[in-house]
Amino acid sequence: MSRIVLVAAVALAALAFPQMVTSNYFIHLGVIAIIWMIVAQGTNVIQGYTGYVTIAQGGFMGIGAYGSALLSVNAGLPVWIAILIAPFITAVAAVIAGYPSLRVKGHYFAIVTMAMNMVIFIVLVNWIPVTGGDAGMSGIPAPEPISLGGLEINFERRVNYYYLVLAALALVMLLVTAVVRSRVGLVLQAIRQNETFAEAAGVACWRYKLFSFVFSASLAGFAGALYAHYLSFLSPAPFSVDHSLNAILAVILGGSGTLAGPLVGAVLTTALPEMLRIAETFRLIIYGVSLVLVMIFLPRGLVPWVADLFGRFAGGRKDAEAENR
Repeated sequence: MSRIVLVAAVALAALAFPQMVTSNYFIHLGVIAIIWMIVAQGTNVIQGYTGYVTIAQGGFMGIGAYGSALLSVNAGLPVWIAILIAPFITAVAAVIAGYPSLRVKGHYFAIVTMAMNMVIFIVLVNWIPVTGGDAGMSGIPAPEPISLGGLEINFERRVNYYYLVLAALALVMLLVTAVVRSRVGLVLQAIRQNETFAEAAGVACWRYKLFSFVFSASLAGFAGALYAHYLSFLSPAPFSVDHSLNAILAVILGGSGTLAGPLVGAVLTTALPEMLRIAETFRLIIYGVSLVLVMIFLPRGLVPWVADLFGRFAGGRKDAEAENR
């Protein structure tokens, strides 16, 4: 019951956020944070639930972003259709890359995926006739306006786009929750705990690992499409290895293998660098030290730590009530 109340409170706060802030800049940060929540949630599927660390989410985000942008600008497709196609384009790329990559395990898999991200980044930089290279790609349209009961919703406004990405996040959360709580999710967690035993039990682990990899990449591609049509400009810089590491960091900070963890982690990795701009000279040092301290003293992440605190508090109250009786 308390969990339902907490989820409802967070949802209401998210809905009220644009009305509570006075600057468009904070709404902009909210949009970027939600987009990174989607990326981090995809990372969580392969890292938190399957036990494989991928450093390619930034690259897959770039495939989705450029794929959707090119479909809408060059092919003339409606933006809504382009956004829906982007995850499938990313999924195809993930299948091609993931099938051979998943033959290796552990750190070797992480290194392979990092190389994969570097290849995608190099292609985005050097395929100038298509991507524009370092100069970037401009003129990417926002989603077409929609009418609800005579009211036209224009997604060129930041507030409206905030609610669009919030709805997209809600859809992603429902989808990830359904996967995690299904038989597939149980198999993924079994692979994380002991892949050898799972194989001995007759599980075709490579199929489930490939599904997890492709599913996580698809979510990154979906987030990339939302990112492209929000900024209306793309350059390869946001899709480098650094941003893939930020997605991993968001999962670790919030709590790997939890549904809420990536959301909290994405907010922190988006908001903390901005909050520390007041200390321009030492900003990155303070940010780095803060992250190191959190990872040392809270290795399971913030969400499990808060859940433990709440559990101890609730348990203490029950014990006190029992003694009074």
